[in-house]
This record gives sequence, structure tokens and C-alpha cells, in this order.
Amino acid sequence: MSDAKPLRAGLVGLGSMGRHHARVLSGLEGVDLVGVVDPMGDKFGAAQGAPILDTVEELIALGVDYAVVACPTGLHEEVGMALAEAGVCALIEKPLAESVDGARRLVEAFESRSLVAGVGHIERCNPALRSLRARLEAGELGDVYQVVTRRQGPFPHRIADVGVVKDLATHDIDLTGWVTGREYVSIAAHTVSKSGRVHEDMVSAVGRLDDGTMVNHLVNWLSPLKERFTSVTGERGCFIADTLTADLTFHSNAAVTTEWEALQAFRGVSEGDMIRYAIPKREPLLVEHELFRDAVLGKDADICTLRQGMRTVQVAAAVLESATQNRSVSLQVEDLATHGS
Repeated sequence: MSDAKPLRAGLVGLGSMGRHHARVLSGLEGVDLVGVVDPMGDKFGAAQGAPILDTVEELIALGVDYAVVACPTGLHEEVGMALAEAGVCALIEKPLAESVDGARRLVEAFESRSLVAGVGHIERCNPALRSLRARLEAGELGDVYQVVTRRQGPFPHRIADVGVVKDLATHDIDLTGWVTGREYVSIAAHTVSKSGRVHEDMVSAVGRLDDGTMVNHLVNWLSPLKERFTSVTGERGCFIADTLTADLTFHSNAAVTTEWEALQAFRGVSEGDMIRYAIPKREPLLVEHELFRDAVLGKDADICTLRQGMRTVQVAAAVLESATQNRSVSLQVEDLATHGS
């Protein structure tokens, strides 16, 4: 970074995710964490010495350049609108809002004021997925046929305001569209609720992207096995990303011919070489903050735009609609290209 004056950043929320944001912000080059909003105080001592405030208005009064919104999802719209109206840029945790209409209002509020704003879809900053995306863009897989994700683990007591679709499946919805560069055009899903809560805690969904790629998502809070699995199968093989360990593996289609007559007649694929890539493994949250800082500074940075975040909320709403009405739901393709990379 240059000797330019540091950006003044604020944070709204000191929950489990907010505490991580505070840690990263306090050490982020070119940024000063000048205030943290949480009416419950800082019982874990996570604010890194920044003053604890009761309201967003107090934070705005400090003259912040941008704020990270890490409060409960139901408050994202209210907090985001206050920041936009004050001319403050914002990085809003995912999902962008509780509803599609709320997400749209946030998009309009920040875009109409030409403010930099993004959504904290942190999987975009996972080393394995960043490498996977680059390889797909380079054409290493050829035509893409299918994307499969599995995201499961024990019930998180930190979540009370949304179900597994909005909390966890939004990760997979966003990363699928991001790594492939495509949009969802249909989704069919089933959900169950076994934990005694109002919201669903398991979802299985099948979708289709605008180029015909098949998508499968399995997400739950009911498994003792913690798994973060993404596979992309295509013309030349299959990429498998483990985002818990940030490992990326490629299983290639064999190009070796066979002399066995019965197999020669089969025009499918066969098992080839397996490659496990050596990838630099930086902390995804730090990468996310660096990208957003650079975006606020006017640099070219690949952040998740609010329009992209809104699209993820739309797809999540379609997942829940499909599960409720027991039918496939179609989604209109929107042009997001002019609103961010």
C-alpha cells in the first residue's frame, strides 16, 4: 500500500462472524477500524480496542468510508439503507437480505448513489474455488456438464433467524454461478425440518443453468460429518474442490486406447490420471477484505456485487418456493454483466 491516508472502516455486529471481521479489519493494511456497533457490547473482547457503539448512526457520525454489516440477516436491509443514505460504502454479509424485495431495495439504494457495495460470499475467496474458476475460464475442462455440491455438518446454534437454505445453500448457489459464469434457469427442491425449529434444516435441490449444465445441491445441519464438497464434471474430466482444506484435484478422462473389443465399442469415458494441485492457501476472509478495500479505493477488484447477491437471494427463494409447492420453479435470466464481474 502507498502512504495514502488509511480508509476509516466500521463494523456492525460482533457475533460469531463479526468477531472474525473485527480481527481481520484491525490488521488490514491501509485500513483503520474506528468503531464497532453492537448493543450487546463486546463480551468476547473482539473489537481490538475500537470503541463500542450502540447505533449505526453513531458509527456514521464518526465519518467512516465503509462499514462491514455482520448483524442478523433480518437487519441487513435496515442497516444497509442507513449506510447508503449516509453515503457510506458497505460490505454486507450473505445473504444480502431476508427477502428478494429487500435485496432489490438495497441494490437500488447503493447503485443510485454510485456507492461501492458488496456481499460477503466468502467461498469466492477460497483458494480451491479460485483456482477451479481460473481453470474453467481457461477451458481446461472443455464443456461443463454438471456441478455437484455437498455442504453438511452439525447444527449451528449461532443461527436462529433463517433456515439452512438462506444460511448455507446460498454459499453453493453463489459459488456455482460464479465458477461457471452462468445463471440458474430452473430449480426443484425438497426440504425437511427435523430439529424442532420453524425453519428447514435439510435441502436437496436439482437445477439447470442457462447453458444446460445440471446442478445438484445437498445441504443440511443434520450430519455429524462436516463436508464442503464441490465437483465440476465436464468433457475432459472432473474437478473436485474440498473447501474445508482448500484442496483441488483433477480426475482426467483417459486418452489411452484399449484393445479389448467390448470396451472399444463403448464411447463413454474411462479413468485417467489424477492431479492434486499445489495452491497457495491464504485466509479467505482476508482476501475478501483486501478485495473490498481495493474496490473502495477505486481499483479493479473481483467482489460479489449487490446485484449478484440479489440473484442468489432470488434463487434461494425459488428453492423454498419449489419445496413448498412441490414443483419445479423457473427463473428469468438477468444481465448481471454490466453490474460487476
